[in-house]
Amino acid sequence: MLPDPNSLSGPLDPAPDAGWTDAPPRMGFFTDTSVCIGCKACEVACKEWNDVPGSGLDLLGMSYDNTGALTANSWRHVAFVEQSRPAGRSAPGPEFLGMPGAQPPGRAGDAQGRTDFRWLMMSDVCKHCTHAACLDVCPTGSLFRTEFGTVVVQEDICNGCGYCISACPYGVIDQRKGDGRAWKCTLCYDRMGAGQTPACAQACPTESIQYGPLDELRERAAARVATLHERGVPEARLYGHDPDDGVGGDGAFFLLLDEPEVYGLPPDPVVTTRDLPKMWKRAGLAALAMAAAAVAAFVGGSS
Repeated sequence: MLPDPNSLSGPLDPAPDAGWTDAPPRMGFFTDTSVCIGCKACEVACKEWNDVPGSGLDLLGMSYDNTGALTANSWRHVAFVEQSRPAGRSAPGPEFLGMPGAQPPGRAGDAQGRTDFRWLMMSDVCKHCTHAACLDVCPTGSLFRTEFGTVVVQEDICNGCGYCISACPYGVIDQRKGDGRAWKCTLCYDRMGAGQTPACAQACPTESIQYGPLDELRERAAARVATLHERGVPEARLYGHDPDDGVGGDGAFFLLLDEPEVYGLPPDPVVTTRDLPKMWKRAGLAALAMAAAAVAAFVGGSS
């Protein structure tokens, strides 16, 4: 279903709009980057469960990040961002992570303040947008909306046209070399159908990746941000949680400790097919006008 060109807020749960009756609650991911330790257990679990091929070595200037980005062979990608810090800036106390004696991620330093950088780590994934442009442009029906509100690629139907790749506002979808078909996170649709937690969330040792009903995750995330603000972390913010944003909100959203661009995320993502209904209407009117002009010319010429 194409997005309403006049409003992209829409319902929080897109499954009923996709034709699912008596759909279960919309499920999704809340990724809390403030407790991510960069262990990459999520990447390994995703590859093992979904039989995703190895990614090779692709540093892309991201320090110790050995996968580089979300690709057809990396459905979860843990970004390592080494960031300079203003000298003398204080760090939150051990309670920052909610674990006794824990240190804030990347805010390492000694008593003399000789370390002026921090690590920002984030496990990125397909956002499973409420208004998913990839669904709008797929000519084969390979991409579909599940009863859980997620977006899945059926690789046996994909013809490798690549339309979904250019349509995704996050640059998530990718074609596999030597294959040509599009691949991305399915949010472990097979596990969800069996009532199981997706592999990445199951493997995460710090509960940085949390899975559950999306409305519950949003409440949990808001409370977490409020807690971090109280503990002296004013930069904590949510990304992808707002149903009134340019994609109608994401089924996988994040708690960040800096601007989205720092993590390689677009600051204001917009569903790329939002203007298609208007364009098709204009094209139809133009075609009618041309047809009318051709008829008028024919009638005029014959008389």
